[in-house]
Amino acid sequence: MRRAVLTGLCGALTAVAISVLASAGPAAISPSELLADPDRFDGQAVTLQGTVVKFREGVSLDGAPYYKLLLSDEQTAVRVFSFGRSPCRNAMQATVDGIFERVNRLGPRTHYNEVTATRVTCR
Repeated sequence: MRRAVLTGLCGALTAVAISVLASAGPAAISPSELLADPDRFDGQAVTLQGTVVKFREGVSLDGAPYYKLLLSDEQTAVRVFSFGRSPCRNAMQATVDGIFERVNRLGPRTHYNEVTATRVTCR
């Protein structure tokens, strides 16, 4: 009886651990790691860590707030774009979750090596 309970408990804990690890998302990388092999990450979900530089906020023609920034690791930087208001300012440490695109065409503009952020946290 105890063996059956213990076996069931171990199976349940294994299932929970697999679920937690699968939902944790990709491991954080630096902008340099991303740009060392951009083809590998093109169109993929990424998590980046670095320092915010060249932070700018704006409002689109239809009135939606957005922001842009460069996420730097002192060797290189990746462009980040997101709608909404940002918790970040220049020189803050940030973690960015989003989709990386080598080429992102928005109307007449083309952006290279850009992450469209789904979540940005700063400290």
